[in-house]
Amino acid sequence: MPAEPLFAYGRSMSAYEADIAAVAALMADRARAAMLTALLDGRPLAAGELARIAGVTAQTASAHLAKLREGGLIGVVKQGRHRYFRLRGYEVAQVIEAIGRISPPIEVRGLKQSRQAAALRQARTCYDHLAGQAGTALFAALLDGGLIEADGLNEDGGTDSYELTAKGEERLRDLEIDLARLRAARRRFAGECLDWTERRPHLNGALGAALTERMIHMGWFVRGRMRRALVLTDDGRAGLQDVFGCVVP
Repeated sequence: MPAEPLFAYGRSMSAYEADIAAVAALMADRARAAMLTALLDGRPLAAGELARIAGVTAQTASAHLAKLREGGLIGVVKQGRHRYFRLRGYEVAQVIEAIGRISPPIEVRGLKQSRQAAALRQARTCYDHLAGQAGTALFAALLDGGLIEADGLNEDGGTDSYELTAKGEERLRDLEIDLARLRAARRRFAGECLDWTERRPHLNGALGAALTERMIHMGWFVRGRMRRALVLTDDGRAGLQDVFGCVVP
């Protein structure tokens, strides 16, 4: 039988019961960290592209990918004879983003890196939902506009789960988002992530993913040249303001 993945999905356990060191060791290698960060885009990548991103040979990349698969951090998508790799789920993406928030920033060297950092800060995907300045502005607008509200308190006495109000349901149905399907999904309906660059929350969960997908489909955002980056269009800026009262800096 294959070894049980280090990252146990669907299993409820406290930090005292979890083998944190095992997962941390998988992420501690710079090449593997580069691969995992690249996969935060949410789209699967081939081993050759991941090798190029990590700056290692194909053979070395294969060994790293095998370790990440064994640890349950990534999975494989097969298309014919080709294999592509992706994160095992949004839980892994949340862990990577959380580590990013407590890690020192990468030193920016040159104009190109500066532009890339600015692009990621304005709008990007956090696995499958909107992040950056656009993401935090949208979350604030949803709350301030009475479209979402806190759904009880967590064990720490805070709020990290949200539900749509009647006003919010009507507004999202106007965008043709299937709320019944989202509520039936095996995933939190709506929660929050502390944004890596803004240090303020953005919307995650099934609702965050569906809303981001819909906004891209409507042309409010387009994929940027840099992986994970999203570009807010003129239509998107107007749509965010008209529909949600959201003004993006």
